[in-house]
Amino acid sequence: MKKITLVVTLLLSTMFVMAQGLKVGDAAPDFRLKNVDGKMVSLADYPKTKGFIVIFSCNHCPYVKAYEGRIIELHKKYEPLGFPVIAINSNDPEVVPEDSYDKMIEHAKEKKFSFPYLFDQGQRILPQYGAARTPHVFVLSKQGMEYRVEYIGAIDDNYKDASAVKEKYVENAVNALLAGKKPTVTETKAVGCSIKVKK
Repeated sequence: MKKITLVVTLLLSTMFVMAQGLKVGDAAPDFRLKNVDGKMVSLADYPKTKGFIVIFSCNHCPYVKAYEGRIIELHKKYEPLGFPVIAINSNDPEVVPEDSYDKMIEHAKEKKFSFPYLFDQGQRILPQYGAARTPHVFVLSKQGMEYRVEYIGAIDDNYKDASAVKEKYVENAVNALLAGKKPTVTETKAVGCSIKVKK
């Protein structure tokens, strides 16, 4: 009986930790998710990268739409420097049909995404990372065989107007890492639509 109680306690503790999501300094779990080109993608597929800009995104959210040009530019700027963008759609398509896998394919083609746009089918990765909004960014840096979380939050401080941005949180974090330093700002509040989970 004691063994069963211990196992249940450990299981609940693990579930609680996963529900809390990642914090700065944590090792980010790898994933294997379907890209819009039909191929499966994981962090391990990029052995030469220095890190990643992982962005929880979607098709329908007006905040994401306001940021899409900047997300495309982030990939263009930092992918050659070893920090590619990987976008993940964790929205449940039964709740938001516009965020279905087929619609993702259409959207990525229309916007000419040059980065992976992955479907988190069954919302398995969402609780592990703890993303709450779209867009929600996790900047990861490679340390040995692990990817450590260096920054969590918003892309910058003005989703409405790219020309009025004063603080480029993601760019500043990646630039610091490329210079061998730690980001001075490691966490901000992600501003966007709530991620839609199965009811």
